[in-house]
Amino acid sequence: MRPEPSSVRFDGPWAHRDVHANGIRLHVTETGEGPLVLMLHGFGEFWWGWRHQLTALSDAGFRAVAVDLRGYGDSDKPPRGYDAWTLAGDVGGLIKALGERKAHVIGHGWGGLLAWTAAALHPRLVHSMVAIAAPHPLALRRQIRRTALRRKENNQARAIGTLFRGQIPMYPERKLVKDDAIAVEQLMHRWAGQKWAAGPDFTEAVARYRQAMRIRGVAFSAMEYYRWAVRSQVRSEGRKFTEALDKLTPVPALRIHGANDPLMLTATARASQRWLGHNAPMHVLSGVGHYPHEEAPDFVNKTLKSWLS
Repeated sequence: MRPEPSSVRFDGPWAHRDVHANGIRLHVTETGEGPLVLMLHGFGEFWWGWRHQLTALSDAGFRAVAVDLRGYGDSDKPPRGYDAWTLAGDVGGLIKALGERKAHVIGHGWGGLLAWTAAALHPRLVHSMVAIAAPHPLALRRQIRRTALRRKENNQARAIGTLFRGQIPMYPERKLVKDDAIAVEQLMHRWAGQKWAAGPDFTEAVARYRQAMRIRGVAFSAMEYYRWAVRSQVRSEGRKFTEALDKLTPVPALRIHGANDPLMLTATARASQRWLGHNAPMHVLSGVGHYPHEEAPDFVNKTLKSWLS
């Protein structure tokens, strides 16, 4: 039996509701009052990835909102619309549908790539952005091309090999949900820092992410993000996307990265400086992998509150 989409609506010091934006229904979890902070999760997750930040930011005087991105959790899962243009439109539409003129946008992993994109395409709606474990999309593409022929050291192409393996039709989805989505746990063990991966918070989070991946349509949607990222490189929309992002990021930007992130390499994150002004701090966390906001929530929360204030 597949879990129901509503199974991701866990109780807590937050409220769940549906918001219609950009032609689809998006499930959001929110708490607090004040300036809007919109949080975008990464691959294989859903709003639960921001559980530590929701309460910390609301206590600090912000309206904290974590969304299930298109295709994830209890949000709509249409057969198309997983290109960066449409996804950035989801973010912009959601900000307006929440009744706000602007938002601070925080993204992790693929959600971080989307945060970069939304800031570039919809700068009037983005007050500032925070990229967690997420280099600039063009920095990522450039590093993949530059390191493709290297053997091992600092090989971004090899590190993000799941991006290319996801291009095969149907098979990646089946592998993701096989044996109660054990592949999600295996990937997270590989990408997370050792300390967090050995603790109870990791165990609970993985159990929730495995269940959410088994919701009908989620595995397909998750892989469509990967497929567009690769296939757009040989299409006209990919060239237009590059032109739209190949400029200085028009809003203040903060970067937080795990020193031990094996998926998005630190060198790739540093290469993002080309698209940033001088006032764009970057924090690299020792002993932390691909999930800084879950692995080191105290430090990340403190840093976010200082930045947003």
